Amino acid sequence: MSGPIISGVRVRMAPSPTGSPHVGLVRTALYNWAFARHHGGTFVFRVEDTDVARNTSESYDALLDLFGWLGLDWDEGPVVGGDHGPYLQSERGDLYRDALARLAGAGHTYRCFCTTDEVDARRKASGSTLMGYDRFCRDLTPEQVAAYDDEGRSAAVRFRMPDGEIAFDDLVRGTITFHSDNVPDYALARANGDPLYTLVNPVDDALMQITHVLRGEDLLSSTPRQIPLYAALAGVGIGTGAPSFGHLPYVMGQGNKKLSKRDPEANALGYREAGFLPEGLLNYLALLGWAISGDRDIFSLEEMVEAFDIADVNPNPARFDTKKADAINGSHMRLLTTDDITHRALPFLKAAGVVSDPVSDADARLLELAMPLVAERINKLTESVDMLRFLFVEESAFTLEETDAEKLLDEAGVGIVKAAHDAVAGLEVWSTAAIQDSLQATLVEGLGLKPRHAFGPVRVAVTGRRVSPPLFESMELLGRERSLSRLQKAMDR
Repeated sequence: MSGPIISGVRVRMAPSPTGSPHVGLVRTALYNWAFARHHGGTFVFRVEDTDVARNTSESYDALLDLFGWLGLDWDEGPVVGGDHGPYLQSERGDLYRDALARLAGAGHTYRCFCTTDEVDARRKASGSTLMGYDRFCRDLTPEQVAAYDDEGRSAAVRFRMPDGEIAFDDLVRGTITFHSDNVPDYALARANGDPLYTLVNPVDDALMQITHVLRGEDLLSSTPRQIPLYAALAGVGIGTGAPSFGHLPYVMGQGNKKLSKRDPEANALGYREAGFLPEGLLNYLALLGWAISGDRDIFSLEEMVEAFDIADVNPNPARFDTKKADAINGSHMRLLTTDDITHRALPFLKAAGVVSDPVSDADARLLELAMPLVAERINKLTESVDMLRFLFVEESAFTLEETDAEKLLDEAGVGIVKAAHDAVAGLEVWSTAAIQDSLQATLVEGLGLKPRHAFGPVRVAVTGRRVSPPLFESMELLGRERSLSRLQKAMDR
């Protein structure tokens, strides 16, 4: 049972348009989306594109493309608009400058003239093991500030951290406490005035009235810095204080290491290219930290929304398992109608040249007959390409999978193919039943072969592969002439 409904929920996903979208980003977005939908709240999509050196329009377009494909729709953000825009940080500079001015006027910030080398030198000289800024410029006199200005020194803007403990109730991990001695005064803006992530993220949350922040565990260390800043912003009329935080578990890859963007399984868009269904991928990613019940892995997005409670998220790291992801996707394939699978597989079949684009009447008729043969056998849409290619390919371009041919079309295999050819060549009716009866009688009953030994070489000869749709149905769809021709070619190897 999920907890009580919370009114006025506003959550956000805030990706940076750098590189390929990561599956961990999708998992985080999914939890936020499900949390908002469960509570009847608002899901905000904003883009943190202040890193000019790394942001690309291609990455931005990929984000929109990915979340559109997944069906994780947002209530406010790019494309759809909203009352708290603009939703790209690169377009919100005036809001950040205003926040900096208000914080400075209230004494929450100070100008810091120190260079990194100076800070390191002081740390070494003192023998201190504490990392971070040592507050050297925190209490400069006006005269000292003027002297630095006269020297032409540039100054970053630092937040004046309050003294004492900083505690908050994490929605996933319970009460967490930090002491400000371990949280240095941190920079909010560069010396050239450009705002940093440390400022823009809380300012945006405050102005967009975000009530809950569900984000990765890697950002937990920044929370004790941000909570006092939310309070300072509220004190100067920006927002109402810190949102509730929930820090989601790491997604781990091979070797029990955090899944990084360099790992091939981390590329979220790669799963669409590999033929995953969006509902299959989302179902699997939901399981990386949450379960709908102890004995059930397969569920729809609607069922997830109904059951989702952030308190049920497991704080322990979750390991990404590609085999389980494949299996989950396969289960969702079984839930689709054959027509739906055909519709979704068509782009892959067209791209591979299996069917014409646009689809010809002949291809459409053959596909309508063939897809029921493979719909129950494929776990990803891309698998339809190899399973069906043999039916559509021109005979001059038909080839055997060499590894399968070497294994099954040896001297004994070719003998089986010859027997099969002779058995079906004189059939009066070319039908699945007639082909099955003939081959069964000749190869299994006549030659005494086990079915898998009897039909394996014939399958490779006719379809080109050991893994294919059912053999007898495939031969009926191929037709007498093409089937016999392929059997003969295998005999002539």
